[in-house]
Amino acid sequence: MDFVRKDILGVEELTGAEIELILDTADSMKEISHRDIKKVPTLRGKTIVYFFHEPSTRTIASFEIAAKRLSADTVSISASTSSIVKGETLIDTSKNLEAMRPDVIVIRHQASGAPHMIAKRVRASVINAGDGMHAHPTQALLDMMTVREKKGTLSGLRIAIVGDIAHSRVARSNIIGFTKMGSSVVVAGPPTMIPTGIESMGAKVVYSIEDAARDADVIMMLRIQKERLGDFLFPSDREYANFFGLTHEAVSKARKDALIMHPGPINRGVEIPPEIADGPQSVILDQVENGVAVRMALLYLLIGGSRHASDN
Repeated sequence: MDFVRKDILGVEELTGAEIELILDTADSMKEISHRDIKKVPTLRGKTIVYFFHEPSTRTIASFEIAAKRLSADTVSISASTSSIVKGETLIDTSKNLEAMRPDVIVIRHQASGAPHMIAKRVRASVINAGDGMHAHPTQALLDMMTVREKKGTLSGLRIAIVGDIAHSRVARSNIIGFTKMGSSVVVAGPPTMIPTGIESMGAKVVYSIEDAARDADVIMMLRIQKERLGDFLFPSDREYANFFGLTHEAVSKARKDALIMHPGPINRGVEIPPEIADGPQSVILDQVENGVAVRMALLYLLIGGSRHASDN
């Protein structure tokens, strides 16, 4: 099938067939990263602008590497070095970027909906690299790629997502993505971190990590989003770790071949101990590697035409 979307703003906008196409394309793109010379000319002459208003390590680095492996030119702008600090609005900034004729604008912003607002006002393709507490579609896609790679399917799996569900754009995107692809999702966390109505997205809510992990094929741990918390919603990190940190006992309740995932950054000893984060069931670094492949696939599908990268 042809990929005809201009933008990637959220997983909810993608059909199951489009998700399959993205993951299949990412599978083929991954091979490029294992070559001695990790570069193909597929996006030569294309320009990608990264506009990040929030800190990032994995997302911005993997987008940058993805673009360069496809031979695109890249420009990175942060809020602290842009004219926003002089009072320029986000819309004016995006219009000025548009005037320079980039092909893709990748934006991360603390305000939910910011990428959607920009996408309506620019001709360039817009990729949402995380907006507030709303969505992180590329993270969900790389998570789905990792699970499909290890399990062979996304259908019929039980996905447990544990932690700060209320403030996590990763949780929202993964609930939508995995349920759309035929998995069942159960979420767990302190009651103060479970948003009202999360069941309407297709997730089942439980209030203990053991119940969430029971018979799970995947256990995905989430970081506490302290930068998004007003008043603390739990007494202390130690208290949180005692009740919702991943333990060997909780892992033992999952399927024997269950995958341990985390979108990063990890707070070791809080949501997950080092011996599990670095253990044989962990696919955390596989997620990071697959992030490059997924972002290569999205750039290619949005602006690369119909030729496959391996044909170059």
